[in-house]
Amino acid sequence: MNPDPGIRSEEALLLSLCRLRLTDETTAKIRSLCPGVTDWNYFSKLTARHGVDALVYLNLGKAGLLQDIPSAVAGRLKNAMMISLSRNISHSLVMGEVLKMLNGNNIKTVLLKGLALELSEYGNTGLRQMSDIDILVKKEQCLEARNILLRSGFRSLPVKSVLHRPILSSIGKHLPTLIKSSVSVEIHTELFGAGARGLTDVLVNNSYEIDLEGQKAYIPQPALFFLYLVRHLFLHELKRESQLRLYTDLTVLIDNHRDEIFNPMLLLYAGEAGLEKILSQKLESLKIFWDIELPDWLNDFTAKHHDPSAAGSFIFFLKSPGDNILPDNSASYRQAIRDIPGFHRKLLYVAGDILPTISFMKKRYRCRSTLRALLYYPLRLGKLYYLLGPPLRHR
Repeated sequence: MNPDPGIRSEEALLLSLCRLRLTDETTAKIRSLCPGVTDWNYFSKLTARHGVDALVYLNLGKAGLLQDIPSAVAGRLKNAMMISLSRNISHSLVMGEVLKMLNGNNIKTVLLKGLALELSEYGNTGLRQMSDIDILVKKEQCLEARNILLRSGFRSLPVKSVLHRPILSSIGKHLPTLIKSSVSVEIHTELFGAGARGLTDVLVNNSYEIDLEGQKAYIPQPALFFLYLVRHLFLHELKRESQLRLYTDLTVLIDNHRDEIFNPMLLLYAGEAGLEKILSQKLESLKIFWDIELPDWLNDFTAKHHDPSAAGSFIFFLKSPGDNILPDNSASYRQAIRDIPGFHRKLLYVAGDILPTISFMKKRYRCRSTLRALLYYPLRLGKLYYLLGPPLRHR
């Protein structure tokens, strides 16, 4: 049975399955938790909401438990794994085409997030579920890369405002999403915020080469990749989009590259990126809920930044993915503003948010007529309230 009264057996089992390597101790724990599960429908819903169906199915099989769970649940998990594998194959094929075009124009392409992890850490077997392809190119080449893909048949999601066009490469986490054959590609230019541009350059320059569909691609080195994924996880939490699969990525990287990640440079990088508190909180969650052993100097680091509410916040997130958000709903918006370099770019971004295109207004407020959409423009002034709200406090 689960010893923590705040976590149900279904949730404890899910946590135990969210890892790539199963030790004898972990396998024994999984087998001991399984008989205590009384609501397999709840368990199944959680695996889907947390984006870990494929990995859960694999690990239940490794533990010899598939015959012990309801056949409907096992069937759904298996089907989800096959869908993930098929989708990942499709993503790889499209990415091969993208790489051929970008390599032909001497644009170095670094794979990020799902596809990078699937290829380098999960074994390229569909275990890392993903919804799109994320790539990183140097900022001075990002618009060239975007135009190359547009000329090749990709279509772009619309830009919110004409005022955003001059600063397209400086706003948001990536350029407007490009879509082809139901596959979305997002071109990133900055990973750690405007104040830590140098870290993005280090990540690009130190990435290592792999082959994908006969084309040259790059994967980030583990330490900076880990820190980027920590920041990526935090930003998803601000937007109610976090999932256990993002925490699982961190555990998989640690399992595969412990000495490279648990290196004093990690704290130097975190300090440069302003991520000390966020890094500490995520490491503490991994230590508590995944039994990740930290070296003494990292234990001292997490103790220094200890947040007594972090464990409770994680348990709430575990039970209610999609509701994990700071009480201040404007935090995500202010974080986006903070990441834009230069006052004039920040001003253009806010002005564009207040004065988006009519097509955006029609979609956002579900209006068919232009006149009706115009009536909603005063509501856009609410963005100014976001800027004047209470200061952002990291969890």
